[in-house]
Amino acid sequence: MFNVRDKGVLELVRRAFRENSELALRLREVIWRYFEKVVERHGLKRIKIMNFCGTHEWTVTHYGIRSLLPEGLELVAGPGCPVCIVPAYYIDVVLKLGAEGVRIYTYGDVVKLRSVRARAPPRSLEELKAFGGDVTVVYSFIDAVRMARERGGDSLFLGIGFETMAPSYALAFKRGIVPKNLKFLSLVRLTPPAMKYTIKVYRERGLLPIQGVIAPGHVSAVIGGGAWEFLPRDYGLPTVVAGFEPIDVLIAIAQILQMIYHESPRVIIEYRRVVSWDGNVYAKKAVDEVFVKAYSAWRGLGFIPRSGLKLRERYSEAYDALSYYGVPDLTPREFIFTHAHHGVPWEYDLPPRCRCGEVVLGIARPIDCPMFMKGCTPSKPWGPCMVSYEGTCNVWARSGVGQISDLKGVV
Repeated sequence: MFNVRDKGVLELVRRAFRENSELALRLREVIWRYFEKVVERHGLKRIKIMNFCGTHEWTVTHYGIRSLLPEGLELVAGPGCPVCIVPAYYIDVVLKLGAEGVRIYTYGDVVKLRSVRARAPPRSLEELKAFGGDVTVVYSFIDAVRMARERGGDSLFLGIGFETMAPSYALAFKRGIVPKNLKFLSLVRLTPPAMKYTIKVYRERGLLPIQGVIAPGHVSAVIGGGAWEFLPRDYGLPTVVAGFEPIDVLIAIAQILQMIYHESPRVIIEYRRVVSWDGNVYAKKAVDEVFVKAYSAWRGLGFIPRSGLKLRERYSEAYDALSYYGVPDLTPREFIFTHAHHGVPWEYDLPPRCRCGEVVLGIARPIDCPMFMKGCTPSKPWGPCMVSYEGTCNVWARSGVGQISDLKGVV
């Protein structure tokens, strides 16, 4: 791997992986040829590949990669948006604490996440701030640490993210730089368990199975390509850890089709300029020392075993926000008690008519939702998939997909 921070290297990567139309067309030929060979040898009329990461979905949509693919080759987005899957329960908790005077630190996308229970404003942190609440948008956890120390007073940080963000939280706690007045609400979620859950849902519903996975590059830079070995081993799924330029994605699709044709599923690291097999060993060790895996809730999906991170006891006593403020955490039983109205728990974690739960799993497309680009837009998001730049609905809206009348070859 080389130094990706070097400007000369970045320019070389940009030209090679983004502006290389000649290579893109050659890869298109490879993809079509192998798709036809797979159909001929294995009798598959349709092949579904899941690109897990929200940034991959942006690349696919922004550069029109679906328009380059054979009609029977379907590319669907997976649960790769950490903001989209934050349960509304935690938004309700933070809104209540903010209204009581607790200073809230969070990332920019999070402020637009809406409550599904509040009947009057504030329904989001954005509205809470407009009503005079102390809500501060930060670029990193370290910014919140510094501000909390300087300002004093009760404060809370929403620790949202996947494995990419977890090391920044863990190292701050491990190094003892987090002030005691800053409480931490851990909403970190783990991607491999979510992939297992997604496969389970597809099988239970009898849907066209996922036949290949484009694994997330940023996450894999931390956890390593080896973290995805369970996909070919346990499910026979060809898996490619890919970068985020259009050439990266086209290479990944071609490699998956080749593995399907040769019936040789394995994990390939296409994004070798950043990702290794073992990942960042130092970062993983720090995360393991500070956090413990927990049975955690995903908005619109349900509870997934060992899919979240909670502070270990030696840190939670001083920093865990829920414990400090006496707020119960979600459990399956607690969720039904607090959110269900007719004994149906998870539907009420999303606003009426919102299909984000299906969009997150790649079961529905944004244009299948009756709210998409009607009552739900990037400027006024109704559902969580429209809030974040990594949300599939937001990606499609910003790329203008919802304005296209003839979607053949595009979705």
